[in-house]
Amino acid sequence: MDHDTAARTTLIRSASDAGSRVFETILTRSPISRIDIARQTGLSQAAVTKAVAPLVAAGLVDAPPASQRDGTPGRPVSPVSIVLEAMVMIGVKVNVDEIIAVATDLATAVLASERRALESDDPHTVIEAILEVVAALELALGASASAIAGVGVAVSGDVDSSTGIVRESNIMGWADVPLGDLLQQHLPWPVTLENDVHALTIGEHWFGVGLGTASFAIVTIGRGIGSGLHLNGEVVTGAYGVAGEIGHLPLADPALVCPCGRRGCVEAAASTGAIEAAVSAALGRTVTIDEAVALAHAGDPDADAAFREAARLIGTAIATLVNLTGPELVIIGGEGVSDFDLFEKTLHDAFEAHAFGAAARCRILTRPHTFEDWARGASAAAIQSLVR
Repeated sequence: MDHDTAARTTLIRSASDAGSRVFETILTRSPISRIDIARQTGLSQAAVTKAVAPLVAAGLVDAPPASQRDGTPGRPVSPVSIVLEAMVMIGVKVNVDEIIAVATDLATAVLASERRALESDDPHTVIEAILEVVAALELALGASASAIAGVGVAVSGDVDSSTGIVRESNIMGWADVPLGDLLQQHLPWPVTLENDVHALTIGEHWFGVGLGTASFAIVTIGRGIGSGLHLNGEVVTGAYGVAGEIGHLPLADPALVCPCGRRGCVEAAASTGAIEAAVSAALGRTVTIDEAVALAHAGDPDADAAFREAARLIGTAIATLVNLTGPELVIIGGEGVSDFDLFEKTLHDAFEAHAFGAAARCRILTRPHTFEDWARGASAAAIQSLVR
C-alpha cells in the first residue's frame, strides 16, 4: 500500500459519522449533487460541503466547477463523483474445487481476474491458493497494485465476519477455521471474511439491483440453498452472523439428511447435489446435474419429479422468508438459475400458495450470477468494511 492509498484509508476510517455517510452516498450514487447528498443523508448543505472537501483533497472524490442548475432558483448544481481508480479492492470467492478472484475499482468493476483449481479443501491448501491468486492479480495490475486497499474473502456457511472465523461450512467440510487471521498473517492489507451470500447481497445493495430498494432478499440455488436479506436500508447479518438461512428450514422429508447433519432441510432435497442423488437413486446409476437437467427437459418422470420437489420446497421457503420479513423484491440467483425453467412454475405456485396477504405482492425475479459476480460481492464486502 503506497503513501496515497494509506492516507486515503486513514481518512475514510477516521471520518466522522457525517463524513462516512457523505462518502458512502457519493460512492453508491455517484455522480450526485451536494444538494441531493444533503437530501439523502439529512445533513445540512454546509455539513456536506465540509465533509466533501477532504475527500476531494485526498483524490477520492472529483468535484468539477458548478456548471448546471437543478431547475430551481439559487446556486448552480455541482455534482461530485467518486474517483473509481483511487482505490483497488480484491475479492475472492472460495469454492470447494476452485478459487475465483477479482481486482476491482471502488464500484466493483472488474480490472483483472484470476482462477485456481483446488486440489484439496484443506484450509492451508486454500490459503496457499488465495495467496497465489492475489499475487497474480498484483502482477496483472502493474502500477495500479499500489492502490490495493483491502481483500474480501467469501465462503459458504456460518461465517463470523467480526472474528474472521468460518464456524461451519458444510461444503468445505470446515469447523471453526480462523481463515481471516490466517490470511491476515500473510497479507499487508485488511482482510474481510464474509458469508458468500451476504457478500453478494452487499454487492447488490450498494452497486446492483438493491440500490434504491428499501428491502430485498437474494436466494441462491446451486450446491447449497442460500439467502441474504437487505431490510430497512441495511444488510441483515444477525446477532451471530447467521440470518436468512432458508436452506436449513425443516420443510423437506425428515428422512432426508442434509450435508449439515440435520434432517429435513430444504437443501437436503433442493440443492444440485440433492437433485443428483434423487435422480441417481430413481434410475439406479450415477447421474450428474447436467444429465438430470437434460433428462428433465426430455420429459423423464423421475428427473421432472426431482426438480418439481426442489422447486416446491424453495417456493415454500421463499414464502416463509417473505411472510417473516416483508421484502418488496426477491432476487433468485446462483448457478442453478441457468436451468430456472425447470423450477419456475412450481416455485411460483408454491410461493403464491403460502405467501400471506399483501406479502404475495413481493416481486420475484431471476438474476444469473457467475462466480466472478460472487467474487465481486467479496470485493463489495471489503469496501463496506473500509467505509464502516
